[in-house]
Amino acid sequence: MGIIERIKEIEAEMARTQKNKATEYHLGQLKAKIAKLRTQLLEPPKGSSGGGDGFEVTKFGHGRVALIGFPSVGKSTLLTMLTGTHSEAASYEFTTLTCIPGIIHYNDTKIQLLDLPGIIEGASEGKGRGRQVIAVAKSSDIVLMVLDASKSEGHRQILTKELEAVGLRLNKRPPQIYFKKKKTGGISFNSTLTLTHVDEKLCYQILHEYKIHNAELLFREDATVDDLIDVIEGNRKYMKCVYVYNKIDVIGIDDVDKLARQPNSVVISCNLKLNFDRLLAKMWEEMGLVRVYTKPQGQQPDFGDPVVLSADRGGCSVGDFCNHIHRSLMKEVKYVLVWGTSARHYPQHCGLGHVLNDEDVVQIVKKKDKEGEGRGRFKSHSTAPARISDREKKAPLKQ
Repeated sequence: MGIIERIKEIEAEMARTQKNKATEYHLGQLKAKIAKLRTQLLEPPKGSSGGGDGFEVTKFGHGRVALIGFPSVGKSTLLTMLTGTHSEAASYEFTTLTCIPGIIHYNDTKIQLLDLPGIIEGASEGKGRGRQVIAVAKSSDIVLMVLDASKSEGHRQILTKELEAVGLRLNKRPPQIYFKKKKTGGISFNSTLTLTHVDEKLCYQILHEYKIHNAELLFREDATVDDLIDVIEGNRKYMKCVYVYNKIDVIGIDDVDKLARQPNSVVISCNLKLNFDRLLAKMWEEMGLVRVYTKPQGQQPDFGDPVVLSADRGGCSVGDFCNHIHRSLMKEVKYVLVWGTSARHYPQHCGLGHVLNDEDVVQIVKKKDKEGEGRGRFKSHSTAPARISDREKKAPLKQ
């Protein structure tokens, strides 16, 4: 029996099992078994090479955005509208068969936009090149899920389910669970609050399913069984997702208003070129890019070419800014002067741990060389002998 058949068999058993207090331990074990099998399913077969032709796209720019959706929902048209890159679009499904990149120039930054082939139901099991598509989506900073506004809401649920099956968690944060394997000592279970979804016995059973008998487990929130399995697996990726509803020109205004009010959703029309500015603004907000401008000493700031930082790519502190310019610069920094919304006053003397905001201006003051350090009576070093015994004795004062 193959892995896919075993997964379907366990899912059928879970569907037959009633959910109550007596069966929660059994259901928890079944969920752990499914998670283990899906992890094995994601592992590339022995002797295979990479993700296939057309899917190996080099990262470029300050961020990467992936377009995911069912076939013929307008992904290629959206890429052409936003980037100017030609991606073939036609009225039949699976027009796009490879990964096509484009560049969005927005707010002095370059954002890479990837047009991926359409996903169908069963993509997590490998149908329709689904694994390669989802693998590229995992390497992105955020996901734009393009949906057809005239279709049912079930498409969004199917796509979310397929992405979660391969370890992508959309618009969620990592659970506050501390987990560490040990060599000896058994399982140490603690929690900082009352747990309503799991208990100690259920956690032991799930850990034993993974053949883990020595570990530390600390719950800092009221987590579920799925959250615990995600922490044990350790290969989940938590990403931000914006739901883009295309083709709003074929539905009524009441339906458009209902879709636009949903969280993390933007409504557009590629046919009439509607609401692209709101889509770019929402994408910029979710990516959290921080532009930092440099100011040489005694000169005006350079507002032409900013240094772009982000929390997902290294961090947004002054130390991260120095490392972005050059790795050796951090050792030479004495202090920095910061102008902008992150400063309490202009300019503010900051250290390497100061967190920068968007459109801040930074001036770096380096440490001076030891030979030329200090001037006049404030010299910090002396040419006198280091030892007291080597100093010249001065004549006694006249009385």
